[in-house]
Amino acid sequence: MKAIGVQHYRPTTDPHCFELFEVDIPEPQGRELLVRVRAVGVNPVDIKLRSSLTRPQEIPRILGWDAAGIVEAIGPTTTLFQAGDEVYYAGSITRPGCNAEYQLVDERIVGHKPRSLTFEQAAALPLTSITAWEALFEQLQLEPSQLQEQNSEQLAKNRDRWLLLINGAGGVGSIAIQLAKQVAGIKVIATASRPETIAWCKRQGADEVLNHRQPLAEQLRKVGLPLVDAIFCCHSTDDHWQNLADCIKPQGKICAIVGNQQPLDLNLLKNKSATFAWEFMFTKAMYETEDMVSQHLLLNRVGEWVDRNALRTTLAENMGPLNPSNLARAHAKLEAGDTIGKIVLSGM
Repeated sequence: MKAIGVQHYRPTTDPHCFELFEVDIPEPQGRELLVRVRAVGVNPVDIKLRSSLTRPQEIPRILGWDAAGIVEAIGPTTTLFQAGDEVYYAGSITRPGCNAEYQLVDERIVGHKPRSLTFEQAAALPLTSITAWEALFEQLQLEPSQLQEQNSEQLAKNRDRWLLLINGAGGVGSIAIQLAKQVAGIKVIATASRPETIAWCKRQGADEVLNHRQPLAEQLRKVGLPLVDAIFCCHSTDDHWQNLADCIKPQGKICAIVGNQQPLDLNLLKNKSATFAWEFMFTKAMYETEDMVSQHLLLNRVGEWVDRNALRTTLAENMGPLNPSNLARAHAKLEAGDTIGKIVLSGM
């Protein structure tokens, strides 16, 4: 099969940033699915891992952790899928990625593709949906209500609570706004700094949008908003740490997804008895945790909600068919740091 990999790090302006090469089509074992990849998404994790490949690889490293496609074959102990099923998933960073014609993936982290979406529209959703869900409902412990059909008492409680979401126009932020509003029914304050990103956040359902380039606690006071019950930081944790500590309520919860480059002063949270947690959606697959199959169940639910028009794809741009040139353009656009929503490419 054809695959696109990184031999070692090169800038996106280098024509050999990505290499097209041939590799055998793998055979599924155990609970693995062999998927014919029809579309892929691009995420910051791709940039981070590409940048880390400073030494030549014996075999080019295949990146890509957002895909939609069709199951070609199944492993002998597979129970959740069969050949011909249309699926979408993020995969595991401990295994080759989806920038190839075919990919092996554990069925426990795969969902049935939303029927109403194209492969490209579906490929924009898995990694960000899982990240946002786990951050909101596992780490921040918000209570699902509306789409989960919980009781009206919980829904009423959530309507009086506020979530601050740093970088609401990014891939994770875009779907997190939708999940917080549609699933939890909580009020959402997103942050953005450009007219187009502010408008995007409002289209996703944000109740308020603040400028994350200015002190946030002061902006909350100026518009009459309270300190928030929970914060989901989808941008530089280092840059926003003081903002997070200033804006959280006593006994509130903070979750971040971007690793810090300098020590975080947890003492800023002590007097408020605030909780801080990391979210990394690859944890369950990396360590094969007991609840690993929760990602399969979640992606199935997201697919159902999309088909009911309760959630929508966050696809913002299709960069064309998957080839080294287009993949380099997608990485360059993501590296520029001003993308809105998700970037995808069609399959080979």
